[in-house]
This record gives sequence, structure tokens and C-alpha cells, in this order.
Amino acid sequence: MADSNVSPNIPQGPKGRLITGHTKDFQADPLAYFTHLANEYGDVAKFRFGPFQNAYLISNPDLIKEVLVTKQKFFIKSKAMHSLEDILGKGLFTSEKEFHMSQRKLIQPAFRKSHINSYGQNMIDITMDYLSTWKNGEERMITQDMMSITLGIICKTMFSMDFKQGYELLGKSVETVIKMAVKRMRPIFQLPLWFPTKNNRQYKKVIQELDQVIYDMIEKRKEDPKGHNDMLSILMDAKDNENRLGMTNRQVRDELMTTFLAGHETTANALSWTLYLLSQHPEVEKKLFDEIDTVIGNRPPTPDDFKKLTYAQNIIWESLRVYPPSFIIEREVEKDVVIGGYHFKKGDMVMVSQYVMHRKPEYFDNPDSFIPERFENNFLKTIPSYAYFPFGGGPRVCIGNHFALMEAVLVLVCIAQRYRIKLAPDHHEVTPFPTITLRPRRGLRMIVEERKSN
Repeated sequence: MADSNVSPNIPQGPKGRLITGHTKDFQADPLAYFTHLANEYGDVAKFRFGPFQNAYLISNPDLIKEVLVTKQKFFIKSKAMHSLEDILGKGLFTSEKEFHMSQRKLIQPAFRKSHINSYGQNMIDITMDYLSTWKNGEERMITQDMMSITLGIICKTMFSMDFKQGYELLGKSVETVIKMAVKRMRPIFQLPLWFPTKNNRQYKKVIQELDQVIYDMIEKRKEDPKGHNDMLSILMDAKDNENRLGMTNRQVRDELMTTFLAGHETTANALSWTLYLLSQHPEVEKKLFDEIDTVIGNRPPTPDDFKKLTYAQNIIWESLRVYPPSFIIEREVEKDVVIGGYHFKKGDMVMVSQYVMHRKPEYFDNPDSFIPERFENNFLKTIPSYAYFPFGGGPRVCIGNHFALMEAVLVLVCIAQRYRIKLAPDHHEVTPFPTITLRPRRGLRMIVEERKSN
């Protein structure tokens, strides 16, 4: 542990390299490095990105609450997050301050419970339709399957597109742009997008392709605005309360792109991890099967089943604890601030990690074990609010958190009603791969076996 005689106003940390600081250690294995920092240096650990960028990992729930809630006005998104503006524009993920708040108010109606409930049937229909292509006993790349299902759900709920049309128009471009955005986020020295490298040219081309599709949809919807209950219509109809102004085409595009990219990959990863964890815990799998057989039986699931599927919900909560798709939150200090007695200067980087916090033994018994039952009896009310925060927190909490939870539960239940999923017998070691989100490295190859409900 850090020396207890050191002043609390000087966070301690490991000694880094002269030029690169701790960048290589971080890039080699961010999860292991952050876990080490939290275990070795306590609530606040200091490290460096490059020669000048001081960074701090905060691993105390009360201090995290100060960063995300009570003193959030002292922070902005990090440069790595703002590098995503090339693709996301000024959407909710990258926008700041007053503009972020005004956009959030305009978008909020799309995520009201009444709308989310209406999306529930789409979630079920798309999943059941997709599962009809599975064959008993076949091996599937389940990570790709989950990406395809959540892509189909986003296309339907955002644009009223069917799955095939959505994948043909957007699928390949989205996969490419996510991979390229990840590469641009972490280098110490990043060439600007106007510099004509091969990667930059390809990145700009795929962004232009996505833009063309989305702007075409906006124009078509203007020509035929009636009869749609999707996110595109809600965003285009949204009006500011004060001046009754709506969003420009560019603003609608940015919010659609943000929801599209943030909304489908995170949920797909959560579902992939959940299916993997179930394959490793047959006792949890059996309890899930029993709940499905009791609540639903052999009939198709409905959105109203969601609230009765409490064990399925707890499985998702626990999966989000063990492998949170959003595993890190980065903030840059915009003006000097004191957090927990520590002084942070303008330009410093502050980071908090859901992955680290969700595995702390002081809040979670047997933190490395997969135990959905821990979420029973209002467990979350017994621990600090920022010991567990899979959807972030404060004014920037994920606006689609209820949508994502319902989607994850309903997709899981549709799959588990029909199939038992097992890891392929010759599978590589399953390890987490931290990019923008936390995904299984090299994907998951799994065998799908039809099951007979009781």
C-alpha cells in the first residue's frame, strides 16, 4: 500500500518512463493495470500518459460521485472521447455543458417508459425471427449473432427498417467504423483526420457512407412524416420548450449516430458475456430455465413478461457487474478542483473504472464469482451508489439505460426459452478485450442446443 505518512494532497502512484509515462502499461492490459493501481495505491492513484499528461484513477464511490455528480461542472470529456466526434459529431456522448443539457431534454421523450414498452415487441419479434435461422447442434460465432440482433433492434426502433434492409445499408459500415475509431483513440501522437494516410482516407470514406444513408432517411421522413413511432420521428418532431426550435438535420444525424453506435454494441457485448457466464454456471442456467418455463411456458414472450422475469433481470445486472461493457469513464479537468482533499489542475485526466469498482470485496462478497442472487432484496440500496454504476451516473448517465436493460432481458429470454448455449469444446481461453467497450477477445464460438421446456 502507499506510505501512510505521505500528505493526502499528493496522490501516489508508480514511477513511469520518462517520455511515455505509463502509456505502455495501460495499453498492454488496462484492466489489470487499473486493478493493480486501485489495490496498491487506494482511493486515488497517479500515473502519466506521455511526458506531460497527469492522470488519476479514482476508486472510492464517494469521490466518484463528486466527479460524476456534485462537481461534474469542473470536468469535460477526455480528448480520447472527443476523438470520436469524427463519427459521432456533437451527439450526447461527445457534447458538453449547456448544449448537452438542451439536447438531452429534446431526446428524453424517445426513452420514456411508454415508448420503451412499445419497442419491447420489436425486440422480441426481431430476436425470434433471427433465432429461426439457428440449427440444433450447430456452432455459431455468438458474439457476431448478438451484434446482428441488436443491430436489427436499433434499425427497427430508430428507423422502422427491417433487419435485412438495415444490415445491408448500415451493418458493414458500422463494423468498420467502430474498429477504426478504436485505433484513433489511444496513440500518444495522433495524426489529424485531414492528413492523407490510408487509414484516414478509409475512415472518412466509411463516415461519408453512413452519413449518406442517414441524411437520405431524414429527407424521406420529411416527405412522409406520418404513421411512424420510431426514434427518427421523435427526434425530428422534438421542440425546445423556450423557443420551440427543433433540431437541425446535422443534430438529428449526430444523435442517431450516437444512439446507433453506442446502443447496439454495448448491449451486444452484455448479451455475449451473459451467454458465456451461463455456459459456465449450469446452476444459474437451470434457475433461468425454470423461471422462463413458469412465467412464459411455450407461448411467445411479451413485453409485459419483463417485470415478472426477476431472475433474468438479476442475471443481466450480475453480468454487467462482472464484465461491464462500459468499463471506464474518462474526464479532463476544465478548471482546478478539489476532490476528497486532492487538488486536480486544469488539463489533468481523471478516470474511474466500473470494472475495478464492481470487483471490490468491500461491496461484493466473492467478487470474482457470478452470483445473480446477490441482487435480490434491494441489494443496491445497501451499498454506496457509485460502487456499482454500469450505466455511468449524474447528468451524463446513459439515457438509454432502461431500453438497454429491457432489450438484454427480452433477448436473453427469447434465446433461453429455445436453446441451451455451450462453449465450443476446442475454444480458446476467454478473456476480456477492452476497446471502446469490453468485449470477449477473438469472439465466442458456441454450440446451440434446442431444449424442451417442462
